[in-house]
Amino acid sequence: MLWYLFFMSIWGKIIGGTAGLALGGPIGALLGLTVGAAVDASVSAATGGSENTKQITFTIGVIALSAKMAKADGQVTRQEVDAFKTVFRVPQSEMVNVGKVFDLARQHTAGFDAYARQLATLMKNHRHVLSDVLEALMFIAKSDGHVHPNELNFIRAVAKIFYYTPVEIDSFVHRHVGADPECPYTVLGVKPDIDDKTLKKKYRNLVRESHPDYLIAQGVPSDMIAVATRRAAEINTAYDEIVKSRSGAANYAN
Repeated sequence: MLWYLFFMSIWGKIIGGTAGLALGGPIGALLGLTVGAAVDASVSAATGGSENTKQITFTIGVIALSAKMAKADGQVTRQEVDAFKTVFRVPQSEMVNVGKVFDLARQHTAGFDAYARQLATLMKNHRHVLSDVLEALMFIAKSDGHVHPNELNFIRAVAKIFYYTPVEIDSFVHRHVGADPECPYTVLGVKPDIDDKTLKKKYRNLVRESHPDYLIAQGVPSDMIAVATRRAAEINTAYDEIVKSRSGAANYAN
């Protein structure tokens, strides 16, 4: 419901002129093309201003990155478009507006790195939000059954702009497209020889960081709550599998 309400309100604010015109940078330019309005070119305007302005900047920016992600391998498939709709749960009444942004973004001359940098600046104090954006991009990349090398390069480049270290980027990619991306240890980002106490601590931290209530309290835009919820479910399932397998092994040893 949070997603639906946000999408219902964002276009009303843009069309009504109460927000959107203060956006700057490539995201503001993209919005200007979408609604046919003049947009302030000041990049600083996009990183300050009201909470409404920030949320609109964030939403348009993620739609743009998603469009660029889908086009990274040279073509946008139906599966990728459907994956985008799954991540954002766009209400039918707003599909046309969102579609305009999506289509313009994949055709616009601005590179994905420009959108990524503006989002990174906007959300520099919200690492978990940027993490969820990467999860959404990977979800779109995997939607057609395989991840193209160009899509991986795209995600790696965005992750670097989002302040991820080379080690963190490798770990993220391996978790999704490694030798066994479904392995519960891979899902949790830990090694199989981790001890039970450290495993539980890691699990609790991951659950806390991805819990919707925690993210909402941290001011995370509602757009990314669905991604975080999906990630939380993966974390719980993976931990349960590890505990069950270790319990079974212990019983067998006795």
